[in-house]
Amino acid sequence: MFYNHLKGHIEALLFACGKPMPAGRLAEILEVTEQHIELLIAQMNEEMADNSRGLVISQVAGGYQLCTRPELATVIERLGQVQETRLSMAAMETLAIIAFKQPITKQEIESIRGVKVDSVVNLLVERQLIKEMGRKEAIGRPILYGTTEEFLSCFGLGSLEELPDLAQFIPTE
Repeated sequence: MFYNHLKGHIEALLFACGKPMPAGRLAEILEVTEQHIELLIAQMNEEMADNSRGLVISQVAGGYQLCTRPELATVIERLGQVQETRLSMAAMETLAIIAFKQPITKQEIESIRGVKVDSVVNLLVERQLIKEMGRKEAIGRPILYGTTEEFLSCFGLGSLEELPDLAQFIPTE
């Protein structure tokens, strides 16, 4: 017995959720196995590609999310609802440090960057790209920062393990 009738259910759940939903949660709701969910999503993506549809199901931040096709970005931009919010070079540098060194304190980030990062860290928290992960067991108990699922989603990553190896960016003498 195959579960083709659940494709519409999966699509509706992903649409209604609006954020990445793990295969396990979909399986739990629909009372099937994760393997069935993954197979159905693969089939749905093939069907969407074959029919030149405007949506795809992307695997990001440890789950699946209904997304518009990247090649339709210019059409979506015309709608006026997509705001391009770029990060400054300072914000990108700070975000990279946090992503690769997390959990990390502001003081540790400042020692790497050589400048104050208060406003940049506040901006990244506001944009939900980083969050407080707890407090360091040190004098003053400074806040530890790490990346969020929103970070993974924005950068199209399934997990932090998909970040490139930092060693490849270190110049050899």
